[in-house]
Amino acid sequence: MKNTEENAVPPTNTRSAESMSEIKRQQALLKTGALQNAILNSANFSIIATDETGIIQLFNIGAERTLGYAAADVVNKITPSDIHDPQEELERAQALSLELNTEIKPGFEALAFKASRGIEDIYELTYICKDGSRFPAIVSITPLRDDDDGLIGYLLIGTDNSQRKQAELKLTQAMAVAEKANLAKSDFLSSMSHELRTPLSAILGFAQLIESGNPPPTATQKRSIDQILQAGWYLLELINEILDLALIESGKLSLSLEPMGLADVMLECAAMIEPQAHKRGIRVTFPPLGMRHFVKADRTRVKQVLINLLSNAIKYNSVGGSVTVTCEERVPGRIRIAVEDAGSGLAPEQIEQLFQPFNRLGQEANAEEGTGIGLVMTKRLVELMGGEIGLESTVGQGSTFWFEMDLTHARMHEADAVTDEPAKTYRQTDAAQHLLLYVEDNPANLMLVEDLIARRPDIKLITARDGLEGVALARSALPDMILMDINLPGISGITALLILAKDPTTKHIPIVALSANAMPRDIAKGLEAGFFRYLTKPIKVNEFMDTLDLTLKYADAHPAPVTQAEQAL
Repeated sequence: MKNTEENAVPPTNTRSAESMSEIKRQQALLKTGALQNAILNSANFSIIATDETGIIQLFNIGAERTLGYAAADVVNKITPSDIHDPQEELERAQALSLELNTEIKPGFEALAFKASRGIEDIYELTYICKDGSRFPAIVSITPLRDDDDGLIGYLLIGTDNSQRKQAELKLTQAMAVAEKANLAKSDFLSSMSHELRTPLSAILGFAQLIESGNPPPTATQKRSIDQILQAGWYLLELINEILDLALIESGKLSLSLEPMGLADVMLECAAMIEPQAHKRGIRVTFPPLGMRHFVKADRTRVKQVLINLLSNAIKYNSVGGSVTVTCEERVPGRIRIAVEDAGSGLAPEQIEQLFQPFNRLGQEANAEEGTGIGLVMTKRLVELMGGEIGLESTVGQGSTFWFEMDLTHARMHEADAVTDEPAKTYRQTDAAQHLLLYVEDNPANLMLVEDLIARRPDIKLITARDGLEGVALARSALPDMILMDINLPGISGITALLILAKDPTTKHIPIVALSANAMPRDIAKGLEAGFFRYLTKPIKVNEFMDTLDLTLKYADAHPAPVTQAEQAL
């Protein structure tokens, strides 16, 4: 019996273990309770608990501090929807009704609808404090459930969102100011471009006329004309590069990225650079035209990049030197186009300053012209097209500028055939003269075009000094084509174009813009409005004559429709 009783008493070490376990359990409960109290007493978050109907059951210190109510003011008395903005609750109910395709009423139902169905919900609404003040809050709402998973209420944890709202407002305002500044900058650049090009058009236009006049200029006159043209085209290049750089820096430059063949661009660049190379006795070698490398890029900008590198390689080469262009797939899927010259090369400290605007690396005293912008533009353009540009140079041995672009497997079938462009000839005809209407208010520009058209016996010129006069003259004279300035007295050239396009008697007449508004957005706007072509000032005589030929050819192929009265005759 004694042994049985002794066996029934737990050993001392067992009682000790159970005692320690109980102590740990109580400590855990105390710790849990402390954590819960710390959370509930947090002054940084408003914590509100409700019963299943939405009546507030718990209102913590954070809620009291931020909303101004004492717990006794709200517990068992109101729902959280009573301290929200009613208009915002109505809008939330309407939005949820559309989203969930069921009718949801404003009030606490709109706040708790998603949470009651187990959908995570964080919403943003305005809290209304006891003193009538308001603040935006972000509120997370979750269901509260018992051990049997029955819904017993909701927990709403909110935080003041005022600072974030203020930061967003300041950011929005700053972005609006920046956008306004960008628009002002773009308008200024457009206006400045127009103001500079208008007098430059007269300078270059008349200089080209004198150069190609009959009788030809004397040797002394020719030398002076060459200086005028050289300085004029240089000034135009400077204007264009500054405007292009400004567009890139402001993020306004648009690129048309599409699959293009490098062989086509090489051929075009070879033709464009040949006169400059020949004049300086520089031999330029291009890779075989049979190569078939395709990249996804803007064709015009790739040509601009390559022409700039070629022009620099020729300009800063040694007498009788050479330029070699290579294309190499150094890394699979990426092509490197390199332009190697035999010039004097660059020192490491010069290379570090190479891509800085207006920095010509000490070449300012050199006879070679340059703006110091070209390489900066080239670098920006290459990077905008997803490429990379670099330089390898050795003093006394020359430099190799290269840029890399990703290859593409896409093909443009039109680019597979590389053919020389046929020589252009001006359109001459013995048929009756074509009638050309020129609408322009600037006397110098009128005089220039009159002198140009005087060389075309196949064209008769009539002129108008403003948009309204131009519209009236177009309707009465029915010219074969119209040259239209944009900035005209009375109505703009675009307005005049739209008026003529709506008139059945004139809508067939091709209208060519001839304007000093030469920003890309100006050109795009003009072409979208319906101009047949868009020429910019200063006039390039060959381009101007080519456009006349093209437009008159179009006019011959699309004559005015025959009216019913004419058919009756």
